[in-house]
Amino acid sequence: MEIEILPIQEKQIQKSGLMDIFEKVLNGERLSFDDGVKLYKTNDVLSLGFLANIVRERLNGNRTYFVKNHIINYSNICELDCKFCSFYRKEGQDGAYRFTLEQIFEKIRPLKDEIVEVHIVGSLDPKLPWDYYLDMMRGIKEINPKINIKAFTAVEIDYFAKMFGKSYEEVLSELKEAGLDTMPGGGAEVFSERVRQKLFPDKIGAKEWLEVHKTAHKLGIKTNATMLYGHMETIEERVQHLIMLRELQDETGGFLTFIPLPYHPKNNKFAGDWTTGLQNLKSFAVARLMLDNFPHIKCFWVSTGVKVAQVSQSFGVDDLDGTVREERIYHMAGADTAQYLSKNQLIKLIKDAGRTPVERDAYYNVIAEY
Repeated sequence: MEIEILPIQEKQIQKSGLMDIFEKVLNGERLSFDDGVKLYKTNDVLSLGFLANIVRERLNGNRTYFVKNHIINYSNICELDCKFCSFYRKEGQDGAYRFTLEQIFEKIRPLKDEIVEVHIVGSLDPKLPWDYYLDMMRGIKEINPKINIKAFTAVEIDYFAKMFGKSYEEVLSELKEAGLDTMPGGGAEVFSERVRQKLFPDKIGAKEWLEVHKTAHKLGIKTNATMLYGHMETIEERVQHLIMLRELQDETGGFLTFIPLPYHPKNNKFAGDWTTGLQNLKSFAVARLMLDNFPHIKCFWVSTGVKVAQVSQSFGVDDLDGTVREERIYHMAGADTAQYLSKNQLIKLIKDAGRTPVERDAYYNVIAEY
């Protein structure tokens, strides 16, 4: 898609000190670590968005994607005690829950002909046997074999491997055989050992997270990637995170999309600050510019609010996730967004931003264009 550059826009970019990066973007050149840091530090957010939009439209034109999906958070009873997490509970604690398989299936049956994707993530629950996860996959496929099951973060896969004495490959192969189609990108947090030691010392780090996704890609399981930002990480740590993801994508090509996730401070032990709208828009734009080999950048509207999500379409984002029924993790951390957006609401959000709404499947194949 040809991007029109007006003289006044070029002049503004020159004034912002981003001319060297602008020329790289126009020429399709890969940005460096220093470029990423410079982008995060700029105060010219509109020029940053303009640069990100060049890449966004080059890759995806005017389209913004969404999917009809449902979220299942099957348990919040967790062995870990991560300081930034508002979701987990200990056995018997107020708010602790664990779904039976039948409870999960009861949530899906009424929607079986409507939803395209079910997104399943939970805690590291020591009382759930291996068959629980396999039977969950099989049961959902029995309800509707066409539903794409996007399930289990790398943290959960690592836990299953340790808990049940299996390799990553064995865990993922057995889940795939039972019905797993794709994987979400959660649990990456920030690939910084410094941050890990302070906020989630018992959780896997960058090496393990990347190895799980590399193994999934080897088995033909497409995955997403994320970054949790706005807690105690530095700009440099954010950029390094993006570069590490970019390097794995160079190697495997298995990532579908990247989702920047803002930290929420309510009901957790870290209790930092809320991210601002500008921080969120910067994170989308820098991700779009740095992750040149990722086909899509997603805004999870539950985490940012619908207004920022709408504007994000001019800051590199080409995917607003989906209808998202029953999300719990962000809402337990203080999100005041809706629990559900209808297809028509999503179409309006996209159209009002001047974009073309495209309903997709889990692999970004077009179901309908509006």
